Amino acid sequence: MHPLSHPRHWPSWAAAGLVYALGRLPFPLLWALGHGLGRIGYLLATERRHVAERNLALCLPQLTEPARRRLLRRHFGWLGVAALSQGVGWGASRARLRRLVRIRHLERINDCIAAGQPVIVLVPHFIGLELGGAAFTALVDAGAYMYQKIRNPVMEWQVKRARTRFGSVSIERHGDLRSMLRVIKAGTPFFYLPDQDGGRRGIFVPFCGVAASTVPMLGRFAALTGAVVILTIPRFLPWGRGLELTFDPPLEPFPSGDPAADAAQMNRVIEARIQTMPEQYFWVHRRFKTRPPGEPAIYPPKRRR
Repeated sequence: MHPLSHPRHWPSWAAAGLVYALGRLPFPLLWALGHGLGRIGYLLATERRHVAERNLALCLPQLTEPARRRLLRRHFGWLGVAALSQGVGWGASRARLRRLVRIRHLERINDCIAAGQPVIVLVPHFIGLELGGAAFTALVDAGAYMYQKIRNPVMEWQVKRARTRFGSVSIERHGDLRSMLRVIKAGTPFFYLPDQDGGRRGIFVPFCGVAASTVPMLGRFAALTGAVVILTIPRFLPWGRGLELTFDPPLEPFPSGDPAADAAQMNRVIEARIQTMPEQYFWVHRRFKTRPPGEPAIYPPKRRR
């Protein structure tokens, strides 16, 4: 008997089946249902809401408190859309993804791929990244990505299967980095999502004017592989019209050879994009969890479950 067929996994299979089934719905209906789910989440997910409130106050201080509150409600609506559209990325055909996703400035990455130029696809944590990633692997290039194992083995199996169904190469986050460098050097576009709290291994550079522990590896990877770095932004379109995937010009000059300068440059380009679509950045993450020595915590302690 397959280990994932044990009865203890049946609730997880039911949840995965529900996500997959929702992904078959028309996208405008998913958009409407997602915003409804987001309103409920805004009321019930108080701990996450408080984290997002703190992040918005730090990162968008130019907004008034009522404006940030309105932005936060819109953000939770888009979180609901992202949650319900997971199943689209899990099961949509190439034809459906082509109808749902508009790709802008595709030539910026196609020219690199055609020339055999190694590419690191810098994908910040905007909430459309899962659907954007599925569209990238189906319509642009199979690519490669780094993943962190999910505790739930059923969801781990399903998510990995979904992300690799168009031929994408998966590289475990704590695995051998040499294999990842070989993949990049071979010309396979590599998805990289470095804009989360870097812990004590990160370096402190500004993010929206706040010292943030930042993973300093983007510049190092680019230097070791000779790769160009292309910022890639997924944006959900209003009223369920799908998603837009935009490729920016390669970062220049990059890398500089200075890890702190490269990490700060990365943060600045992400900040600039946040200003254009703040409601779709992943504000519920504890981006400033790790503080410089001597500085007080920004967030209240997590409640024990």
